[in-house]
Amino acid sequence: MKAIDIHVHFDTAQGRLIKDPEFRAAMERYYRTKFVDRSEEEMAREFVELDIKALVIGFDAESNTGWAPVSNDYAADVARKYPEAFLGAWAGVDPWKGKAAVIEAERAIMELGMIGLKFQPVIQGFFPNDKRFYPLYEKCLKLGVPVLIHTGMTGAGAGMPGGAGFHLKYTRPIPYLDDVAADFPELTVIGAHPSWPWQDEMIAVALHKPNIYIDLSGWAPKYFPDSLKKEINSRLQDKVLYGSDYPEIPPRRWLEEFQAGEYSSEVVEKVLYKNAQTVLGVGF
Repeated sequence: MKAIDIHVHFDTAQGRLIKDPEFRAAMERYYRTKFVDRSEEEMAREFVELDIKALVIGFDAESNTGWAPVSNDYAADVARKYPEAFLGAWAGVDPWKGKAAVIEAERAIMELGMIGLKFQPVIQGFFPNDKRFYPLYEKCLKLGVPVLIHTGMTGAGAGMPGGAGFHLKYTRPIPYLDDVAADFPELTVIGAHPSWPWQDEMIAVALHKPNIYIDLSGWAPKYFPDSLKKEINSRLQDKVLYGSDYPEIPPRRWLEEFQAGEYSSEVVEKVLYKNAQTVLGVGF
């Protein structure tokens, strides 16, 4: 089962962003699972056993949440220690930290060898098309690396009073992601997740903007609507990438459900690893 999983969070004690017991319990209820803190070695073994190469994620939402970041040094170090499981890591920077965020982005890419930047606008509390944050995209463009930006619903805060104060408005593809893709036509922009409830908007943006791609993480494939399945099998077959959103969605489940879908063998190979090799320049 050969695959490149481009969207993997840590389920280690040091790498878990959300540590508050109440918040963690709410996410467990939402995802109908139990999060267990594993060692880095145990986590790596899960991917090796499935013949998956994963990209792990650093995360910094300190300005909006007060949470301690999952440091880029930690993410990059784990990826280096277990090359049989991990191809690399996404850098997380807090856009509200201004120039310090731009400096950290350059350090993460140039010194730590990270693959690009990952943003979660709901948790970080910002609109991706806010021009105050454009220096981060300019830096990525200069360094020749992509950005991965969360879109649509999030399990963070789901079911908690007021959604824990998080606002879903930040992750609508149009206009926010669409504006970034239009203003930076040479920047590779990946919309994380199928973008429900704005999934058709994300499909439209990916069809309209050559530099926009979609990662299919965070949703079990058996729940993909027919409109998405149709586009994966046709017009978007070169623009969708496999991601699990581990540990929320177990990779084994995602892969089994996707391979049981009505997709051609050529499309399955593209989604599972060939598109990632082309778009991100990574591979086995």
